[in-house]
Amino acid sequence: MAQLCNARGEPRSDSVTALTTCPYCGVGCGVKARLEAGVVVDVEGDSEHPANYGRLCVKGSALAETLGHHGRLTRPRVDGIEVDWETALDAVGERLQGVRHRHGNQAVAGYLSGQLLTEDYYAANKLFKGFLGTPHLDTNSRLCMASAVAAYKRSFGADAVPCSYEDLEEAELVVLVGSNLAWNHPVLFQRLRVAKTRNPLMRVVVIDPRVTDSCELADLYLGIRPGSDARLFNGLLAFMADRRRLDRVYLDAFTSGFDDALAAAREGGGDIEAVAADCDVDAERLETFYYWFASQLHVVTLYSQGINQSTSGTDKCHAIINCHLAGGKIGLPGAGPFSITGQPNAMGGREVGGLANQLAAHMDYDGPGAIDRVTRFWTTDSLTPTLPQGPGHKAVDLFEAIERGEIQALWIMATNPLISLPDANRVRAAIAKCPLVIVSECMADTDLVELADIVLPASGWSEKDGTVTNSERRLSRQRGLMPPPGEARHDWWIIARVAERLGYGEAFAYAHPSEIFTEHAALSGFENDAEHQRRLFDISALAGLDRAGYDALAPIQWPVTRESPQGTARLFEDGRFATPDGRARLWPVTPRAPEQPLTEAYPLRLNSGRVRDQWHTMTRTGRAPRLMNHRAEPFVEVHEADAEALGLLDQGLARISAAGGEMRARVRVSPAQRRGEVFVPIHWTDRFSLAARAGSLFAAFTDPLSGQPESKHGAVALTPLPSAWEATLVMATDLATPEIAAQACADTAYWTRVPLVAGERWQLAGDPRLATRDWLVWLDATLPVAAGPVAHDPASGRLRAAGIEHGRLRWWLMVAPVGELPGLGWVCERLTEAAAGGVLSAEQRRRVLAGCDDGAADQGPVVCSCHQVGRNAIVTAIRGGDDSVEALGARLACGTQCGSCVPELKSLLEEEKSHARTGSRDVSPHAQPA
Repeated sequence: MAQLCNARGEPRSDSVTALTTCPYCGVGCGVKARLEAGVVVDVEGDSEHPANYGRLCVKGSALAETLGHHGRLTRPRVDGIEVDWETALDAVGERLQGVRHRHGNQAVAGYLSGQLLTEDYYAANKLFKGFLGTPHLDTNSRLCMASAVAAYKRSFGADAVPCSYEDLEEAELVVLVGSNLAWNHPVLFQRLRVAKTRNPLMRVVVIDPRVTDSCELADLYLGIRPGSDARLFNGLLAFMADRRRLDRVYLDAFTSGFDDALAAAREGGGDIEAVAADCDVDAERLETFYYWFASQLHVVTLYSQGINQSTSGTDKCHAIINCHLAGGKIGLPGAGPFSITGQPNAMGGREVGGLANQLAAHMDYDGPGAIDRVTRFWTTDSLTPTLPQGPGHKAVDLFEAIERGEIQALWIMATNPLISLPDANRVRAAIAKCPLVIVSECMADTDLVELADIVLPASGWSEKDGTVTNSERRLSRQRGLMPPPGEARHDWWIIARVAERLGYGEAFAYAHPSEIFTEHAALSGFENDAEHQRRLFDISALAGLDRAGYDALAPIQWPVTRESPQGTARLFEDGRFATPDGRARLWPVTPRAPEQPLTEAYPLRLNSGRVRDQWHTMTRTGRAPRLMNHRAEPFVEVHEADAEALGLLDQGLARISAAGGEMRARVRVSPAQRRGEVFVPIHWTDRFSLAARAGSLFAAFTDPLSGQPESKHGAVALTPLPSAWEATLVMATDLATPEIAAQACADTAYWTRVPLVAGERWQLAGDPRLATRDWLVWLDATLPVAAGPVAHDPASGRLRAAGIEHGRLRWWLMVAPVGELPGLGWVCERLTEAAAGGVLSAEQRRRVLAGCDDGAADQGPVVCSCHQVGRNAIVTAIRGGDDSVEALGARLACGTQCGSCVPELKSLLEEEKSHARTGSRDVSPHAQPA
């Protein structure tokens, strides 16, 4: 932080800018932050960063809005009591040692996160595997990237993504499979959109059970049956062989295993009609895809969780890689199988050995001499590491071992397995029974923190200082811009101080993250040569960086070696791979159905994923109110025919039931869903909604090779959620206390909390098994500001009321189905004005129950989060003659900043054109509350 402080180490009072990296997805966008008086006040994309060249998605654009000390964890806690750091560190050291003495080293485990920086990851891996002597250290990257990792290692000999982002722009054909790039990696999607505009010959194919916003760019869409990906790509391999589209020269010179892979691909019938039937797609469209792929050399297949999160995820990755190897479509500009990483530093964690089956620096336990090599490297003058001799428990197995009592101490850093793991209720019970749970966390109030024996306050984005590696192997600096709040500390510092308490201080005598990075870089090059079977991951040319060089480190792609000091953009250009014989391996793939069977009790196939404006468990994005507007509540998407058959209403409430738990959510009837299939988002936790944890709906089946769970193929039932009433309560921030919130939710079957700029919105639905709430009595007894204007219809149960204090709006209530809600923008604006001391005008007082001004247009649900432009306003503009995205942007500004809403704008344009042709559109725009 030297460049952002004065000579006394205090934050500078003038305005400065600093470069850092976004903490969200694996694109790894560069960010330029503007600070005033030492506080980040605004961000924009770094125009020089090669990942994004100045672009940011809506989440990245809102980073400054997520900062602040409110809600942060600022002091350590031991057994629920705040203590100083010395006491907390002593407790961690003593209790860990106690567990090791009583139960052995392997009774200790750690669970890490792709949110950690590489330096944090390295220190944790070194402590757990090197000096605590336990192999049971895994990471939440297991949940998103493990299948891709396993396939890369088996096919190429290393966990090495062969492509760069430029390859997407140079390709003639881009295949998106199991990836909603438009929502999950928006900046890459924008780059692809620009590339397609520049190259009219480029084709894009989208393969996904759902029609997603990524289909905006699709020349061809294949809406396959969930789980049939391997069958589809096996069919492609057979097609390439039958049509003589193989690169026999490449196969003979640089690969092995082709004959077995082709034989497996032909099993079950390799003809197009048979494959189309198994995948439930049109045979003619499938043949078109096959022909395009087979005919083009410059093909990039970009895949993500839709491929990886499967009990046969590794095989699906192999099926894709096989086709690229068979056609020689790798190691060339615009060509390669490209696994797109989910988290900002999932790759950095893999580089240091954060997965339980890894050792360190891309060395595995069974690698020749690897254990001895790492032991010698980590040995100090007086300390010799005690490395375990084999891999540890992978994520799902780890928590099952905790349940069995084999793991007695668990340290969790920067993640929440209560939400992200399958069979989430069982995971919660396992953690609750673990004798020692240590949690390193930024936020004070999470459902994981309440289960912890020791809580350690950690730094977050804008405070942490280190490096991350994005999906194209590019290392970037994530710089510390502000000091952590209170007594929060960096994770590497915490780990090093605990190591001191355990007697390993000499091996962790780090004063700055640069020292950890250079050690990591040195290990990557240690005995990394032909004599010891060269490892592809090598950043040893950076091992000599001093602190100034580290602070100034520019983004660079590994390998970074003496031979390639400027980094390496594309791998395997010479056809040499990291396998013992130097050849890539094609693997035979036998397609397998999902392990979670559909039954009479659970007849619907469940898919899950992210939404456009949210990230993981919303501990960061939930702090930016405008990010809550696009999808404000947990929801379940269902096909219209299924909704009708099940008695579900659009915007009604539903219960999603599975063998391991249930979820309650708002219904979104959508043509994007296939019949018999539903989709839910992964983000909502018990801190935001009642019974909305998607993880509780998935059984804990895993891929036998990668250990990655099957989080795209649940089996569920869907039923209407009965309610006695529905209500919307909007309160100023100071009124939204835990006590009032508890009263609001006391007799509900459903509730969701939506943060606002100056308050909170609560969506409530009454439990029909309990007495109907007398709202007037409840308001009088619960809220400190008395009800002012009230409109009540006892016969229908409808009610509107507002609390006004000293002329300021303090709360607003409507008891009615959400379909009757006005747009709440007007009410929220009045709350924001009140927080700044503003009072209601006479006209605003008159209109307060209506929730809008006379004649004010209801904007509807937000489509453009950057400029807060609603659906109704967009539809009105389209009907007024704005018939393009550009025209809408000129009138409303939607789509002119981050571009994430452009696919939705195009969809609305198409809908309106269709309605105009058929004469079927409504007289007024139809609003769908979020």
